Amino acid sequence: MPKMKTKKTAAKRFKKTATGKLKYSHMGGSHILTNKNRKQKRRLGSQSIVDKADQKRIAKTIPYA
Repeated sequence: MPKMKTKKTAAKRFKKTATGKLKYSHMGGSHILTNKNRKQKRRLGSQSIVDKADQKRIAKTIPYA
């Protein structure tokens, strides 16, 4: 059986935690920040865990992460 290819777009967006969950950064927090309020910018700066429903599907795209 050949090696599975990693989807590079997913590899750049998601990182695996020590417990095996996937975390990601929010989009829209890098520029045009003058139109966003303080609470919004604070939320965009933090990272989140992928929902359980999507976890399995995304994990298949990055098999060696």
